[in-house]
Amino acid sequence: MAIAKAERLMNLALCLLGTRRPLSKRELRGSIEAYLEAGSDDSFNRMFERDKDDLRELGLVIETVENLDGDVGYLARRDSNRLPPVTLDAEEAAALGLAAKVWQQARLAGAASGALQKLRAAGLPEEVDPYEPHSALEPRIPVHEAAFEPLMLACRDRRPVVFEYRKANAARPEARHVEPWALECWRGHWYLAGWDRDRGAERLFRLSRITGKVRSRAGKFTAEVPDVVTVRETVASWAGEIADRSAKLRLRAGAGYPLRAKATSVRELGDGWDELEIPYGHGMDAWLVEFGPDVVVLEPAELRADVVDRLRAVATG
Repeated sequence: MAIAKAERLMNLALCLLGTRRPLSKRELRGSIEAYLEAGSDDSFNRMFERDKDDLRELGLVIETVENLDGDVGYLARRDSNRLPPVTLDAEEAAALGLAAKVWQQARLAGAASGALQKLRAAGLPEEVDPYEPHSALEPRIPVHEAAFEPLMLACRDRRPVVFEYRKANAARPEARHVEPWALECWRGHWYLAGWDRDRGAERLFRLSRITGKVRSRAGKFTAEVPDVVTVRETVASWAGEIADRSAKLRLRAGAGYPLRAKATSVRELGDGWDELEIPYGHGMDAWLVEFGPDVVVLEPAELRADVVDRLRAVATG
């Protein structure tokens, strides 16, 4: 919704809620600046009727009253537009407090904080604070990628998007046309699941590899959105978390702690190198490339070849 229209609707709602008697169209037009600039009476009447219908669709109860002079007046009685009291038990209040505290960045931080204040004003007890005794353990969801907010809105509104995406083994980004389904955070990184129109298949995209702006596209989704989108399970499989093989690596001493955490055995080789045996699955080559010169694949040969190919693609790009 455009800011001008949102402001106009807000002003109309405030006028209708703040009056003690029905206000005619003429009075409303003289009270709201946007209506004064509407031009002809026909333009104003069309704008007013649309705004009135929009407010009613949003839930505002607007009464139409005929006054003594035969004019039609409008008002929104406060008792007809008052929400029922918010009643929460201790577990519900704790869950809402937790949800509000998780988001620390991006657009959701302000909304979550404002929602928590409104709930407390409506009766959420201050003592129901799930992190007061454990403030050092307060969870946070980091959101550093500029692509997060537009993708979050696109997932919510079911809007196709286009963005430039650079794969791990590519030197340059390429345009991807995507119908976004869901966003999930896994191991500190955000991933988007959706339908890749160019490839005609479901794909996952790591937000940190999206370059430039995310642009919305008109039109509806062409593919059916699944009931369950297994983002974390798919990423875990691609990252080698679902392991069905074993690899032997040379790793520089003092480096590659995520690899060391997964290793089933570690042996010192001397000269600042260690030898690790590590279980892995599909996508391990893309992960190993991120460690650069600190890791060397000894075996199997196919994993070594995949890592070398990825490094060459980046070096020659």
